Amino acid sequence: MLRRRTFGRVAGMILGGFALLAAGAAQAEWPERPITLIVPWGAGGGTDATGRMIGSLLEKELGQPVNVVNRTGGSGVVGHSAIANAKPDGYTLGVITVEVGMMHWAGLTDLDHMSYTPIALYNADPAGLQVRADSPYQSAAEVIDAIKANPGKYKGSGTGQGGIWHLALAGMLNDAGIEPAAVPWVPSKGAAAGLQELAAGGVDFVTCSVVEAAALIDAGKVRSLAIMGDERLGAFPDVPTLKESADLDWKLAAWRGLAGPKGLPEEVTGKLVPAFEKVWKSAEFQKFMEDRGFGLVWKPEAEFATWMSESDAGLGSVMKAVGLAK
Repeated sequence: MLRRRTFGRVAGMILGGFALLAAGAAQAEWPERPITLIVPWGAGGGTDATGRMIGSLLEKELGQPVNVVNRTGGSGVVGHSAIANAKPDGYTLGVITVEVGMMHWAGLTDLDHMSYTPIALYNADPAGLQVRADSPYQSAAEVIDAIKANPGKYKGSGTGQGGIWHLALAGMLNDAGIEPAAVPWVPSKGAAAGLQELAAGGVDFVTCSVVEAAALIDAGKVRSLAIMGDERLGAFPDVPTLKESADLDWKLAAWRGLAGPKGLPEEVTGKLVPAFEKVWKSAEFQKFMEDRGFGLVWKPEAEFATWMSESDAGLGSVMKAVGLAK
């Protein structure tokens, strides 16, 4: 009887130990505390808007708060560096953008697409050419003619020096046979700031996505003359392509994706990727994106890595052609 009792106590202790170990393992599962989601561009722009929606929906899937933090500056270098240099434990993620394939070509940083763990590409938007509502120009062709006739007279904006929207304008001018420097670039902390400067009369053109200009277009302060894509956008059917408006073949799109610092463990990506896919496919996210005209694209992990590699090579080639590569 004594031996049976002793054995029972020992067995109970062993089972209790296993239970404690199991409880400890369960507590250690990611995520067990709030997550920071870094947006490398200013509040009010497209990256900020989509990042905040993703953060809100991810909270529901992961069961932890997702705190969105804007880290601006350096033409995207500050925020992208904060993502890349974070501890790879899954508690700091970020929205990385097309500038990842540009900043290193411009000599601003050593970071490139290999500095991150790709989670998924979720959006791509072609650049647009915006003017003030009271601008005399009714088409991209008229803008091109005016610049040819008065090089140096007009100013452009939409992002930092050497940023994606700067490249959009430089590439358009290059394709039209105009020296890109013919339109001096006024750096801004993203599209929202550039558009406000446009509406205030500080600059003459802003090259950014039409989506980012939508609020000022609806307010009657800005007009969009063309998009730099293959076809018109469903949300903006009256805005022609650059090919239609000025017979130019130049195309450029911004893209956005979710990523973490290089070296995220499988236990994080294995849970994060399917959670983010559920967010992307949700009716709420799809409606949010479609209502605002954001282009919906889904490319997880390896596909996103390939996309970034191809984008990097293409952007480098264009930046060299227009003299923006160092």
